[in-house]
Amino acid sequence: MPPSYAHVVTALRSAGCVFAEDEARLILSTARTPAELTVMVDRRVAGLPLEHVLGWAEFRGLRIAVEPGVFVPRRRTEFLVEQAVALAPEAPVVVDLCCGSGAVGAALAAALPGVELYAADVDPAAVRCARRNVGAGAHVYEGDLFEALPRGLRGRIGILAANVPYVPSGEVGLLPPEARDHEPLVALDGGGDGLDVLRRVAVEAPGWLAPGGSLLVETSERQAGPAVEIFAGAGLTPRLEVSEELYANVVIGVTGVTGG
Repeated sequence: MPPSYAHVVTALRSAGCVFAEDEARLILSTARTPAELTVMVDRRVAGLPLEHVLGWAEFRGLRIAVEPGVFVPRRRTEFLVEQAVALAPEAPVVVDLCCGSGAVGAALAAALPGVELYAADVDPAAVRCARRNVGAGAHVYEGDLFEALPRGLRGRIGILAANVPYVPSGEVGLLPPEARDHEPLVALDGGGDGLDVLRRVAVEAPGWLAPGGSLLVETSERQAGPAVEIFAGAGLTPRLEVSEELYANVVIGVTGVTGG
């Protein structure tokens, strides 16, 4: 017999799942057969992230497909999308850099009908997921940051959302096992101070943004000040937006409104 709701809750709670009841409901509603249910429960008990067990993560009201080994979109990153949407009331060229599963790009496309969307990531598994999530009209590329993008986008990007890795290398080992053991290091490790990738993006962004275009990057609270300084040093006009509810910090840098 397949596990009952009560048995699933007990198994998950015994494995240390804090939200065992909620997770049990999600697993039971997703499993298509009793055999699949058993496998899903076993995988979750073994420590696989819930989203990898389900095959999807909820992000800004969307179901985002996530494969094992792909970075799971965090709810706090919805704040980055909210800020981007506020900057783009019309249909600009939008790029989701370091796109992972493509959650940010998919959410922006849903909020901005008719947007011209491009996404890129260095991880092949992430690119596969992103192609499933962003829709048929979007363009997804595999490669290292801007090297992956078509040259024709230079000077045309209205919104550049870059959810770069920002965990300092020495702190990756302190992450919860679900992230540390099951998500790609390239999506987590931001170098010595966690800002290495952010620096690379900030330096190149002005050459890719349209006049008045914006770069949006998520950071931690303690990195926000240095990130603002990095943006300013790259020639962007920076500001910091904070959501206390989501524990989210988004640095926004805007290019000049006149061409150069």
